[in-house]
Amino acid sequence: MHRDRHTDLVIWTVGHSTRSFEEFFGLLAGDRIERLADVRRFPASRRVPWATQEALAAALRERGVDYEHFEDLGGFRKPMAGSGNSGWRNAGFRGYADYMVSSEFRVGLDRLVRLAGRAHTAIMCAEAVPWKCHRSLLADSLVARGVRVEHILALGKTEEHHLTTFASIEGSKLTYPGPYRGA
Repeated sequence: MHRDRHTDLVIWTVGHSTRSFEEFFGLLAGDRIERLADVRRFPASRRVPWATQEALAAALRERGVDYEHFEDLGGFRKPMAGSGNSGWRNAGFRGYADYMVSSEFRVGLDRLVRLAGRAHTAIMCAEAVPWKCHRSLLADSLVARGVRVEHILALGKTEEHHLTTFASIEGSKLTYPGPYRGA
C-alpha cells in the first residue's frame, strides 16, 4: 500500500452520460457533493451540451458546487512499449495504467486528494458505468492510498470500489500484470 494513508477520506465518482443536467445535479446533491473534479482529458461533449467545461462550471457554481478540471487525470492515453500492464487487453485502459506512473499523474492525484480532504468531492467523466471508464483505474489508485471510493450509479445508489482483481501493489507502484485478464 502507498505510504500516504487517507483512511477517513471518501471520494465519489460519477459519469454524466446522457442524463439531463437536473438528473445529474440530483445525483451530486444526493451524496452532498461540494466539489466536482472533472477528469475528462477533453472537457467537452457534442451530445450533452451542458457538460462542456464552461457550461458545467457555471451551472454548478450557481448551485454552490465548486468545479475544477483535472486534465492531468484525464483518459485517452496510449500504451507504452513494454507495458507492465498487459493484464488489460483494452489499449485505452493499458495506456492509462502506463500513464499512472508519470509525475503528472502523481501531481494530479495528490492535488485531488488534498482538495477532497476539504470538501465532499466527486470525480466525473462521461461514461455512466465506472468499469467502462478510466475512473475505475483512478479509483484503484485512490484505494491503494487508503481512500474509500464510492461510485454513484443512480439516485440513492452507490457502490464501493474494490481494487481490480488482477491489480498488483508493490510499495507505491500499482500495476496490472499479464497475461490478459481484464477489459
